[in-house]
Amino acid sequence: VQLQAFGGGLVQAGTSLRLSCVASGRTVGVYRMGWFRQAPGKEREFVAAISRTGSRTYYSDSVEGRFTISRDNPKNTVYLQMNSLKPEDTAVYYCAADGDIRPETIRTMRTYHYWGQGTQVTVSS
Repeated sequence: VQLQAFGGGLVQAGTSLRLSCVASGRTVGVYRMGWFRQAPGKEREFVAAISRTGSRTYYSDSVEGRFTISRDNPKNTVYLQMNSLKPEDTAVYYCAADGDIRPETIRTMRTYHYWGQGTQVTVSS
């Protein structure tokens, strides 16, 4: 499975941005898809994830209520709509995917086997 992320950029605080991630290859086994981010000098952290059907979504406390994850399975695409952006949202955002169906591990980075290349999001104050 190959993942390619799009949509990063430089925006002002308070505005919105939408990231997209397209999966290709043997996507039939992909169950969960998620977004993680890594700010300079910090560890990569969980942002949001979504189950195969989209019926279950998960968010970190820092983005709950501002970000929305969704997916379009016929297009093999997952989206991250980011609203009310803050300077602390500045990071490289990575999409990830895996066949693991356990909800208790969906926030755990090491349980994702497929990763995209990352897209930079910079939020200016």
